[in-house]
Amino acid sequence: MIPIDKNTEVCVCNNLSAGDIAECIKQYGFSTLKQLLEQNECPMGDKCESCKDEGYHNDGINLPLVLSLVKQGKL
Repeated sequence: MIPIDKNTEVCVCNNLSAGDIAECIKQYGFSTLKQLLEQNECPMGDKCESCKDEGYHNDGINLPLVLSLVKQGKL
């Protein structure tokens, strides 16, 4: 797997990078995609929604990937 740069923008509509999302996951202890999408502390995936699926740039860098990398301790 190619390492993801923490500055890679994942949720473009909310201007959140992979690093921003990882910090939010860690800070609030989110462990599921459902928790991550339903929280209000750092909204994401609520506008164009491409960050939930194929990624904004069609590159597969999305919210589930960031969540998985945080769980694995890789981000």
